[in-house]
Amino acid sequence: MVILPTAAVLQKDNDAQNKSAAHAYAEKEGAAQSVSWNVFSDGYGWEEETAPVAAEISAELPEQKASADAGEKPYPESWNLSSDTSVQRTSYGTYSGTRFFSLFSAGQVQNKTSIPNNTLIAESTAAPAFTIETSGEPQVLIMHTHTTESFEPYVRQNFDPAFNYRTTDPAYNMVSVGDAITAQLEAAGIGVIHNTTIHDYPSYNGSYDRSAETVRQILQQYPSIRVVLDIHRDAIQKDNTLIQPVVEINGKESAQVMIISGCDDGTMNMPNYMQNYHFACRLQENMEGMYAGLTRPILFDYRHYNQDLTTGSLLLEIGTHGNTLEQAQYAGELVGKALAQTLLKLKKE
Repeated sequence: MVILPTAAVLQKDNDAQNKSAAHAYAEKEGAAQSVSWNVFSDGYGWEEETAPVAAEISAELPEQKASADAGEKPYPESWNLSSDTSVQRTSYGTYSGTRFFSLFSAGQVQNKTSIPNNTLIAESTAAPAFTIETSGEPQVLIMHTHTTESFEPYVRQNFDPAFNYRTTDPAYNMVSVGDAITAQLEAAGIGVIHNTTIHDYPSYNGSYDRSAETVRQILQQYPSIRVVLDIHRDAIQKDNTLIQPVVEINGKESAQVMIISGCDDGTMNMPNYMQNYHFACRLQENMEGMYAGLTRPILFDYRHYNQDLTTGSLLLEIGTHGNTLEQAQYAGELVGKALAQTLLKLKKE
């Protein structure tokens, strides 16, 4: 493994933020669900800003640069829980409705595009556009656009409304989840780089522009990389209730996981988006096949997320801000194992 140094390289531009209104949640694991747009989630619903809007806004903003005294954002050591808040544990199961379809072996897709489901079902069986080698050269890049995203400290009924679920402490943010994925790839003999650069602090705006530059630099330095995974956590909240999507796997609680595979609406310069989708379906089937209940449906939507940079670029939402760090780390371990198996099946002969 190659670990690149953590650094925030901030430049002007407005982030293509992706906030979204989400779907209903099941009362128990495995329950069939239909969509109800009353829960807020970073994974579903609101569209990301278009490039013209982002450019227009950035022209009005002063240039933002990292400063030596920007400071750190520590993880809280004490909590002020409010009885007006709650954390609701749930498990997302199988969905029904015209936007959803099942993959052939396991897992589902939510199609929020104009592409017919039958077309995507046929495409879901296509092989990814790349093969990998186990020669020691890096094949996978694990990185984080929103590195500071973090989680609940433990299972509890209420939460602290003053905490915004972000920290620069790598032991408590997305870096720790990326570490769990990385460890499984290393154990399988797959070359991996885990980049821990903080792209979203002290400025959140421009995160995707900064992470795109990071990825481009690494791809230039390591042209052997075939897969780029941007590891996030979702945010699902209804009023003062956080949603904690959780499933028990092998006697241990895991956060549930969602893949986001972007589609080009003709304005995003993503001509190879379907190749990313092929990889997403292969990974989804392996994750759900190996660990039933681990996944939420793939979100196939008009999103960019820098997925134009390779034919194996995906965004993974590991749990939500309602999940505990331990649940998210375990999910990372399971994702890493399923990813390793997926990639080894693509090994170059």
